[in-house]
Amino acid sequence: MKISFKYVLAIILPASILSFGACNQPASSNHTNMTDTTTGQAKIPDSAAFEKTIDGKQTHLFVLKNKNGVEAAITNYGGRIVSLLVPDKNGKQVDVVEGFDSVGGYEKSTEPYFGALIGRFGNRIAKGKFTLDGKQYTLFTNNGINTLHGGKPGFQQVVWDAKPVDSTTLQLTYLAKDMEGGFPGNLHVKVIYHLTDDNGLQISYEATTDKATVVNLTSHPFFNLNGAGSGTILNHSVQILADGYTPIDSTLIPTGKIEPVKGTPFDFNQSTKIGARITADNQQLKDGKGYDHNFVLNKHPDSTPVYRRTRLAIL
Repeated sequence: MKISFKYVLAIILPASILSFGACNQPASSNHTNMTDTTTGQAKIPDSAAFEKTIDGKQTHLFVLKNKNGVEAAITNYGGRIVSLLVPDKNGKQVDVVEGFDSVGGYEKSTEPYFGALIGRFGNRIAKGKFTLDGKQYTLFTNNGINTLHGGKPGFQQVVWDAKPVDSTTLQLTYLAKDMEGGFPGNLHVKVIYHLTDDNGLQISYEATTDKATVVNLTSHPFFNLNGAGSGTILNHSVQILADGYTPIDSTLIPTGKIEPVKGTPFDFNQSTKIGARITADNQQLKDGKGYDHNFVLNKHPDSTPVYRRTRLAIL
């Protein structure tokens, strides 16, 4: 038996990003806008700081660049987006992704998911168990009583096989073996990072398994559109075209209901600052320690954006 799937996500900069919300994990980094002392432009970290052997495999830093000068730095340690350099309104390069300037920084971080590829299963699996075809599988629990982002080992902890395709494209592959982390099936995963000519970062995911399994792949960059290390993002404005969201319980597992956002702090159908209502007296915000929820997007043509995020400050 061979089962496969494929999907594509795109980040078009600087107006939109891949995801909204976090993992209820403390997130801080020592990654700031590294600048060229001559030009004042943000620059990519030193690639030598990403040369290391982890679990018998070599890590590297790969740099993609499109015709407009937008650059993305990706390490095969966790398949992480390390830097994303985009021009501000004056053409000055700004790094809009939080992270670290060496592979060691990612290894030691108390937030394990900075910029990483997530698998086998993004988000939480309640009580670290699921039943498939009448058989129950038990997973490693790493988020209280639940399994978060594939448990252990997660895709953020592995060294991916990397193959540069051209100056704008990088291919990463990884084999998650049968019962790795408790999941059934040998899962062959391929992820392609591609910088487009319209300054988008496109991430394509493809996976093939030899057994029935569950899989939910995603990417976990933390964005600051004012530049990495520049402070809070609570002044950033967000628009999400979604009339519903999924409430969670106290362990951040969806209850199974879909509730309307209207009249709640979860209504972002009009552009709203992230911090405008985050301290509201709302049990869902308390349970999530902020916004850590799924939004049920409105039906839309594939070419229509359903999520926008813009910075308040003008660089």
